[in-house]
Amino acid sequence: MNEDIQFILDSTKESMDSAIKHLEKQLVNIRAGKASPAMLGSVMVDYYGSQTPLNQVANVNTPDGRTITVQPWEKAMLQEIERGIMLANLGFNPMNNGETIIINVPPLTEERRKDLAKQAKAEAEDAKIGIRNARKDANNDIKKLEDASEDQKGNAEIDIQEMTDSYVKKVDSIYSVKEKEIMTV
Repeated sequence: MNEDIQFILDSTKESMDSAIKHLEKQLVNIRAGKASPAMLGSVMVDYYGSQTPLNQVANVNTPDGRTITVQPWEKAMLQEIERGIMLANLGFNPMNNGETIIINVPPLTEERRKDLAKQAKAEAEDAKIGIRNARKDANNDIKKLEDASEDQKGNAEIDIQEMTDSYVKKVDSIYSVKEKEIMTV
């Protein structure tokens, strides 16, 4: 196989892989009723004048499926952490017991579950768009090749389409797992 074509195929696969990784990262942030430290991933805390991610000033744990505990490394940070959680506008009500911050994760309403499923579907669609864009770019690059025969170009386009189809299936299966997780009470 022409090495230019191989290079295009490899870089297309990389682009599609990164679309999948991005989707997985986005879906972690969509909570499915079960408490997880990732839910506080977007929380920033004022740490002596600079905005710092929560996980750099405290341990975040989930003792059970409905509770998140935040144990600051410095007791002086309790108020700042509490304020950071409130400012992140995640819909949580942190309770400060003087040692740790405890967050009870409320069960999701049916309406909220549907909204989260829609959000997950939108993320899946974005990933598919990224995959299709990678396909389009690869096909354009192949058409521009001058040192490849028409047969080689045609075969490469078929390979790219098969790769695209398999990645779109992967996105669909990742989404269906997340949707099931969200809709399960």
